[in-house]
Amino acid sequence: MLALAIKLILAHLIGDFIFQPNKWVLHKETHKHKSKYLYWHILVHLVALIVVLQFEFKYWLALVIIPISHYVIDVIKLHLMPKLNNRLLFGLDQMAHLLIIALVVRIYQPYVIDINTLFTPQILLFITSLLCITKVSSIIMKTIISKWDLSEYTKEASLADAGAYIGILERLFVFMFIITNHWEGVGFLIAAKSVFRFGDLSKAKDRKLTEYILIGTLLSFGLAIAFGISYEYILTLIEK
Repeated sequence: MLALAIKLILAHLIGDFIFQPNKWVLHKETHKHKSKYLYWHILVHLVALIVVLQFEFKYWLALVIIPISHYVIDVIKLHLMPKLNNRLLFGLDQMAHLLIIALVVRIYQPYVIDINTLFTPQILLFITSLLCITKVSSIIMKTIISKWDLSEYTKEASLADAGAYIGILERLFVFMFIITNHWEGVGFLIAAKSVFRFGDLSKAKDRKLTEYILIGTLLSFGLAIAFGISYEYILTLIEK
């Protein structure tokens, strides 16, 4: 089952990401289902499937279902593009393709998905920890550092919500380093962030920005470490 799933996913990646030039993407977005490149794109998927499946035509149902469903999904996505956010559409598009692949795998090699496994204490603890180091930590940090006004430093051009995303990503990295017992990765991350932040700190007119950045960084890493250690401790209690 796993081998077939990997082959089908590989074929999907080859067709959707490797052999789809930007020229094709732009032409499809403009001409929708009338774009000739949409049909070239489906043909690439079919060829990729045939090659990855090693010309084993016993999988003929996969060679029919996946390209046709891919065409239907892509047409729907192209017509929804003016109405929905591109990032949302991309996520839904890829999810739909993966669901079709899962369905095809199930046709050839039936498997059972036990929903109850999603509600085991270990999985619930992991999900809770992820929520804590992302959204919960962001709110905690925002509440703590809101007492300081640094509006004078926000006039420079900056990506919208970039700071929040950077914080979330760094806490996710710290958390994963801790639960995989790679504490040296936490040190590397702190060093790397210090290098990138050096420019901001050296340009500061006074100590306010330096102190603000240090407080934010220490809070972010501190929360991630605290939640990571808590996860490890509670997990050992669950597994006893």
